[in-house]
Amino acid sequence: MVIVEVVLETYDAVDFTAWPIAEPSRDRLLALSGQMSPAEVGTAMAVIFSYNGIPVTHAADLTEAHLEQHLAEAECLIAPGGLRFHDTTTDVSVSPGCCFGLENWRDWWDVACGQESWLGHDPTPHITHAGHIIQLRQHDEDASPIEITRGELSGLLTTAQQYFSGFLNLARRWAATTTPGLAGQLTSALDQHFMITEVSSFSDGRATQ
Repeated sequence: MVIVEVVLETYDAVDFTAWPIAEPSRDRLLALSGQMSPAEVGTAMAVIFSYNGIPVTHAADLTEAHLEQHLAEAECLIAPGGLRFHDTTTDVSVSPGCCFGLENWRDWWDVACGQESWLGHDPTPHITHAGHIIQLRQHDEDASPIEITRGELSGLLTTAQQYFSGFLNLARRWAATTTPGLAGQLTSALDQHFMITEVSSFSDGRATQ
């Protein structure tokens, strides 16, 4: 059985003190979902703020004008991470590659439709299309693959969107407590820049061949 996770690299949360964050995992990857603790949501928000160069020494320092200014300067929010696939039968995993950020997660729909797509490097995810079967490998062609059909990948991407939407709901609650004056703006920015709830044009059956 192949499962998917929406993961965020947490290195940028090191030494962050503006609000409570969770202890980092050994692999420094945080799975985003609707089951996260408030501290884990705080970690995710800390990464997003730090990675996009939005300075904050304390949550109370954030103002609407301050946030709008930095969102305008950044033009778009980005975050290190992406989708991690794991075959529970073979214990093979394929993690996001460097420079292919969480903001690019929807590019996997191109893969589900039989297209080639650059998915980052070091560790580099490799994709091989063999008819309707997709082989996912980490690093090189000699690595053990995860094999799924296009239809299965399409279903996994729908699941990933559900996890991402669950995180967005928790982020809304977190912001209502931590930065109440900015909760709506923060939630809207996350949804817009990471294209979380947007309906995909690829999820209409074209990837199920």
